[in-house]
Amino acid sequence: MAKRALLSLVGADGVADARDDDGGARTLIERAYARLRDDIVEGRLAPGEKLRVEHLKDRYGVGAGTLREAITRLVSDALVVAEGQRGFRVAPIAIEDLQDLTTLRVHIEIEALRQSIRHGDDRWRAALELAFAQLSAVEQPIAPAQRRRWELLNTRFHEALIAAHASPWTTKVLRLLARHGERYRRYAMNLPGSTRDVHAEHRQIYEAAMTGQEARAALALEAHIRATPDMIVRAHLDGRNWAHRGD
Repeated sequence: MAKRALLSLVGADGVADARDDDGGARTLIERAYARLRDDIVEGRLAPGEKLRVEHLKDRYGVGAGTLREAITRLVSDALVVAEGQRGFRVAPIAIEDLQDLTTLRVHIEIEALRQSIRHGDDRWRAALELAFAQLSAVEQPIAPAQRRRWELLNTRFHEALIAAHASPWTTKVLRLLARHGERYRRYAMNLPGSTRDVHAEHRQIYEAAMTGQEARAALALEAHIRATPDMIVRAHLDGRNWAHRGD
């Protein structure tokens, strides 16, 4: 049996991080990373807000070193901006940034979908059918209490669509874009007066993909991807405060 030692590392800030091994340290960092990421996506940490380690370490229950490591990972995700010696801020959001993200996602995901439809087999179709069924169960309509689960199932569905396209880098890039898209989607979901039927959009993409209609699936996917930025742009032009802080 491997020897396990309980280490209590106390920094100058007086906050202890309890770890039983290197895996425990990584777990603490992963948990802090996940909570910070969720708070950024949900708007509890507002766009442009300064991340003060001395204040946040108590909020997340970890030491300053662990928190800095988690924040550094978020810099790699471009969800946090490093300001040299001045610390860190939550990455800002902007219409221009959203449009750039959308254009990039359209180019990458549509080509991946086309390739996936061309090379998809029965196993791919069975996995896509399951992903669509699971997603359908929570999006008719999307209840506020189910939004987090919907985000997870939505990601699984989109990844199932392109799963027959054997490109790990495509998946990695799209996951990064999805993290940023989720920030904007949260704001779009809170806009009043929306009549968008997201389930109908997903069904159209799904049915075209399952029946091998490559061009139709590509057009439906592009319209689906562009729907959120189009809503936000309209709200912006109407003078509505779409980028409000989360609860």
